Amino acid sequence: MTEAMLDVQDLYKIHGGSGEDHPVLRGVTFRVEPGEFVCIMGPSGSGKTTLLHLLSGLDEPSAGQVHLGGVDLTHAGERRRTVVRRDQVGYVFQFFHLMPNLTVEENIGLPLAIAGRSVKSQSGRITELAKTLGIEERLGALPHELSGGEMQRASIARALIGGQPLLLCDEPTGNLSQAAGREVMEELRRACDDEGRTVVLVTHSPRDATFADRVLLLVDGEMRAEEELRGPGLTEDDIHAALNRASI
Repeated sequence: MTEAMLDVQDLYKIHGGSGEDHPVLRGVTFRVEPGEFVCIMGPSGSGKTTLLHLLSGLDEPSAGQVHLGGVDLTHAGERRRTVVRRDQVGYVFQFFHLMPNLTVEENIGLPLAIAGRSVKSQSGRITELAKTLGIEERLGALPHELSGGEMQRASIARALIGGQPLLLCDEPTGNLSQAAGREVMEELRRACDDEGRTVVLVTHSPRDATFADRVLLLVDGEMRAEEELRGPGLTEDDIHAALNRASI
């Protein structure tokens, strides 16, 4: 068996409050292979965003293990997790998180600067990505001058520019029109198919989930393994039926 991009074993996350412990994730176990496109669906409050934070090392589990590219994040120190995240993970957020005082070009190149790499030497790659995503003419604009779709395309370019093998995407089309959302999903699929990136997508959208190789359902902090769906050829009807069976 090849080494997984992500190997998650018996993962728990418990939040304390009001004198009671609240389990957000309970015994979550799954693997994601290199070059695979996996979608995680579930209702609000099911632990999807918490799970993404644990997968990237932004947060620590209460119990269980997360291996990212062979590195045990559970027992790695904060500095080691930061380096692994920088080198291995591109993150696409629902609310873009673009730096307001930087141009689109500067925002896209920000991961390179953080990693100590020359942004100028990658200007051709930045332009290429912007052209692919339809924002080449917006490279000199500031975020507040962009449409929602343009801001999300910029955030995807920022996630792609560093060449990290894993893309974690948290509701990336949640604030977009149907047409813009489809374009975003097509670009994520292309990154998987043409560049060999691994994509883990959290979404409420059955349409978005049809782009995945595999759909996992997270309900009340538990992974419903019996409802896992596998592509290719997944339809929105397939996904709606699985959601109904899981009572989502």
